Amino acid sequence: MSVEHLPVIQLTLDWTDWLQLWLHYMMLSLLSVGGAISTLPDMHRYLVDHQHWLSDAQFNASLAIAQAAPGPNVLFVGLMGWNVGMNAGNIWTGLFGMMITMTGILLPSATLTYSAARWGHRNRELLSVRSFKLGMAPIVIGLLVATGWIMAASHHEVSRDWPLWVLTAVCTLLVWRTRIHLLWLLAAGAVMGVMGMV
Repeated sequence: MSVEHLPVIQLTLDWTDWLQLWLHYMMLSLLSVGGAISTLPDMHRYLVDHQHWLSDAQFNASLAIAQAAPGPNVLFVGLMGWNVGMNAGNIWTGLFGMMITMTGILLPSATLTYSAARWGHRNRELLSVRSFKLGMAPIVIGLLVATGWIMAASHHEVSRDWPLWVLTAVCTLLVWRTRIHLLWLLAAGAVMGVMGMV
């Protein structure tokens, strides 16, 4: 489905809705330990399931377009804000929505990261600092697995796409057990996609 053919949702948002969106993204910012992508399941829950500000198709297209575009990984957050704004009005509300989500996701985590990094660097030999770093690894992995699960569950023809599941399992094992560079795996996946194998 191309972007031009995505269903548009007509919204009426007031200032409390925009504030709620901004505060929600500020909260997600503090949870985005593995990057903004790790909070994708809650973004889906909030924007699609709870508020109905985006459709499933708009949500998935926002993620796919932003991930395919060059630039930082966090671009999908701005694109989701853009789509909420466009559903609520015009290009100006789209730009406002993009600004709301981007400042919401960047401001708290950037401030906290800067402050914590300075403190952690000064106290890097403390047992609590070392323990915190080791304890965060499983949380990040869990959030990334949840993100993958949400993206896979939104695809309605899972049984037909068994080659994708096999390819995912093989890539997971290769990343875990070998030192093959990820770019080689991405290239192999691209070649298989062009050949129609997945």
